[in-house]
Amino acid sequence: METSSKKPAAGALRAGCLNFTELSAISVANIGPTLVAALVVPLMYASAGNASWLAYLFGTIMLLFVTFNLNQFARRSAATGSMHAYTVMGLGATTGGISGWCLVWAYLFDGIAGVAGFAIFGNALFGMLGFQVPNALMFAILCFIIWFLAYEDVQISSIVMLVFEALSITMILILCAVVLSKHKFALDTAQLTLKGSSLSGIAMGVNIAVFSLVGFENATAFGEEAKEPLVTIPRVLIVNLILTGLFFVLISYTEILGFIGYKTPLDKVDTPLNVLAQVVGMPALVVPMSLAVIVSCFAGGLACLNSGARILYSLSRHGLLPSSVGAAHDTHETPHVAVTIMGALLFVVPAAMLLVPGTQPFDIVGYAGTLTAFGFIGSYFLVSIAAPAYLKHEGIVRGRDYALAGAAALLLLFPAVGSVYPVPPWPYGVFPYLFLVYMIVGLVWIRSRRKGLSEFAGVNQPVPGAGPAESDASN
Repeated sequence: METSSKKPAAGALRAGCLNFTELSAISVANIGPTLVAALVVPLMYASAGNASWLAYLFGTIMLLFVTFNLNQFARRSAATGSMHAYTVMGLGATTGGISGWCLVWAYLFDGIAGVAGFAIFGNALFGMLGFQVPNALMFAILCFIIWFLAYEDVQISSIVMLVFEALSITMILILCAVVLSKHKFALDTAQLTLKGSSLSGIAMGVNIAVFSLVGFENATAFGEEAKEPLVTIPRVLIVNLILTGLFFVLISYTEILGFIGYKTPLDKVDTPLNVLAQVVGMPALVVPMSLAVIVSCFAGGLACLNSGARILYSLSRHGLLPSSVGAAHDTHETPHVAVTIMGALLFVVPAAMLLVPGTQPFDIVGYAGTLTAFGFIGSYFLVSIAAPAYLKHEGIVRGRDYALAGAAALLLLFPAVGSVYPVPPWPYGVFPYLFLVYMIVGLVWIRSRRKGLSEFAGVNQPVPGAGPAESDASN
C-alpha cells in the first residue's frame, strides 16, 4: 500500500499506555453489562421467554466467529481505529472508509443509550430524595464530565471505567447469588427445557443478544495506545466477549428465576434489579443498584466517547475527514479535537430527540440501542469478509479462513434480516432506512475524497511493543 507523507496535525497519541486490564475496562464499559441487565433483559424475556439464556449463549457464539476474523488482523497489525483499518487491508480504502463510517454511527448511538440511561436512573435516584433534574441538563452534565476525562488522559478515563464497571457488576453478582440462594440453587427446569418458547421468539432473542454484546471489539480502536498490542488486543477480544456473554446468560437466567411467582411479569417491569432486591428481602440494595446502573451508564458513555473519537481521528489521518480532526494534544496526547466533536454529538443528538413530542429518555435508550446495532453489524460483516482477502494477499490463506469468514457473514445476516422482517412497529421500522440514507451519504462523501483515500497512512505502521508489522493489501 502506498503510504502518505502527511504528518499528524499536532502531537501524537500516548503510545503503550494501556494494559490488558485497562483495555478490558474500556471494552466492557462499551458493552454496558449493567445497563443490559437493567433494561434489556426484560426485552429479551418478552421475545425468547424461558430460552433467554440460550439466545445469549448463541449470540455469544455468533460473535466469536467475528472475533476469529478480527484476530487475523489484530495478531499482525495495530493502529488507532483498527476495525476500519483492518477492512482497508483486505478490501481497500473505499470499503475501509465505509467500515469507519459504520463505526462512527455505532459508537455515537451506543453512547447516546448510556447518556439517556444516566438521566433515567439518575432522576430515579433523585426522585427518592424528592426532586428531579431536567433531562437535557442531565445529558449536559454527563457529556461534560466524560468529555473532560477523555480530553485529559485516556489512561485515567480507562481506570475510571474499570472502577465504575467493576462496582456495578459486583453489585449485580451479589444480587444473583442472593436470588440463587433463596431458591436453594435448584435448577429451573422450565428454563432448561425451554418451556413455552418458540423458534421465532428465540430467533428474535438472538437479535437482542447480538445488540447487547456489540462494542466488545472496541479495543481494536486503541492500537497505538495499547501495550504489546499484537498480543494484548486479541486476548482482550476473546476474553471479554466470552466473560460478558456468560454474564448475560447468568443474569437472564437469574432474573427469570427471581420473578417466578411475582405479581408482575419480568417483561412488564421497568427496574427489574430494584424489584429483585425487594423480592429477595433486601431493600437495602435498591439504592446501590440504582447507583450501579448510573455508574455503568457513565462508564459506557465514556467508553463510546473514547472509541468514537479514535475512529474520527483515524479517518482524518487517512484523508476522509479534515486534517484538524486528526490532531493530538501536545500535552495530554489525546485526540482532543475528535473527542470534542464526539462529546458535542453525544449531547446534541439526544437533546434534539427530546424535542419530539412525547419522547422520553427511556424511548431514546430503545431507539439508540436499535440504531447502534446497524453500524456494528455492518462493520463486523465487512471485517469478516476482509480477513481471508487480506490473508490471500499475504499468501497465507487456508481453507478454514474462508470457512470462518463465511460462517461469520452468514450468522450476521440473521440479526440483519430480523431487523426488517417481520416489519417492526413504528418508529423502529423506519430505522433501517434511516441508516441506509446515512450510508448512501457516507459513500458519496467517501467517493468524493477518493484522492485522500488513496493515501491511507498508518494502517499497518509499527507501534511500540508490537514488533515489525506485516505489509498490508494494496488498494
